[in-house]
Amino acid sequence: MKKVITAVLLILISFVLQCTVFRALAVQGIVPNVLIILTACSGFMQGDRYGVFVGFFCGLLMDLFFFEIIGFYSLLYMYIGYMNGLFHNIFYPDDIKLPLIMITLSDLLYSMVVYVLLFLLRSRFDFGYYLLNIILPELVYTILVAVIVYPLLLLIMDLFRRAEKKEE
Repeated sequence: MKKVITAVLLILISFVLQCTVFRALAVQGIVPNVLIILTACSGFMQGDRYGVFVGFFCGLLMDLFFFEIIGFYSLLYMYIGYMNGLFHNIFYPDDIKLPLIMITLSDLLYSMVVYVLLFLLRSRFDFGYYLLNIILPELVYTILVAVIVYPLLLLIMDLFRRAEKKEE
């Protein structure tokens, strides 16, 4: 039960930060994707089931507040959480390379899927513009924020793991 409450609080805090604080800190309209950071970290820190759970609710919030069709972002974030969860067995908390690589790949996958399904299928073919002005700046900004947010998430997950071990 504590795991679910912790996940819900992290999701809500990340969503509020992404929609308020980081919107105010936007660089040329580019906002870091804090929900991708949370979904990716949840996946490789806690496993694929937890990553899917966090991804679904992160995506559901995006669907409810910013999209007309419910389910698009939920499904996309679920897949990202699941794919990151596959790397749970090779995750070492002391090594920051894997988390940064996985967050980078997750944000890149997210941006590509959004481009293909929301822009390309509506005959907006200027991929170069989208890549240089939206995908890459968001990717860089997300990675810079991940360097700050990842240790905080690692600390929260470590505290959570210790509390679980004490209960056993």
